[in-house]
Amino acid sequence: MTEATLSGLKLFNRGKVRDIYDLEDKLLLVASDRISAFDVILPTLIPDKGKILTAMSEFWFGIIKDIVPHHLLTTRVEEFPAICEPHKAELAGRSMLVKKSLPAPLECIVRGYLAGSGWKDYQQTGAVCGIPLPKGMVEASRLAEPIFTPSTKAPVGTHDVNITFDEMIGKIGRQRAEKMRDATIAIYCRARDLAEKKGIIIADTKLEFGIEGDNIILIDEVLTPDSSRFWPADGYTPGKTPDSFDKQFVRDYLLNLPWDMKSPPPALPPEIIRKTQEKYLEALRRLTR
Repeated sequence: MTEATLSGLKLFNRGKVRDIYDLEDKLLLVASDRISAFDVILPTLIPDKGKILTAMSEFWFGIIKDIVPHHLLTTRVEEFPAICEPHKAELAGRSMLVKKSLPAPLECIVRGYLAGSGWKDYQQTGAVCGIPLPKGMVEASRLAEPIFTPSTKAPVGTHDVNITFDEMIGKIGRQRAEKMRDATIAIYCRARDLAEKKGIIIADTKLEFGIEGDNIILIDEVLTPDSSRFWPADGYTPGKTPDSFDKQFVRDYLLNLPWDMKSPPPALPPEIIRKTQEKYLEALRRLTR
């Protein structure tokens, strides 16, 4: 699935990966096979990627449902409203019927290991998003405790900006901010512990929440290879860049090209497409077996 709009359905929003349709009192989230990197949508599809993300999210929603309420109602197309009937084949396996809520204007990020932009920040400042860390840490070091580093939620094509927890409070209020922070860390810790038993290290992840009055619900996707860093536990060694089961593989490929990350992005070659699909499938297989 690419960017085709489903006839008869009202397109509410199109993100980097998901198309969202307004079904009056509910929303329909359709995960395409698009892939983005550095906040740019690439011109190449990863076959079945949307189905992998949907299956992964459904799995994790079930695992963490006692920590915080979530928006997922069903992934069974036969339970979708009748207006979706003409598109059952396209929607099967890659769509979620969800509750409506007011999306919080930020992203909740939790880091359990020193990687990516956090590692770069630490090398320059000795801190990650303003949070001081011990001296002498190396790339991929496990943090003594997970740290919460929220960011703005930028429009497609622009970059998110890290913010402090106090700035988060200024945006949504202290009670909501504390609930989101605590839920994010609790979800990460549960997922990290489960994944470690299955041979996967979850280095970090990004979550999004909706607002219902003073309450919050978990929305969007959960702990997928698009929103998290998954590393194989075997072969993990602090001090070197780990292998991954996520889209870091695509980012690394792009970083070795003469692309400025602003102009139209290059197409991915067949080998990169195949390996990316294999990595996503392996993460799903290991975590849900």
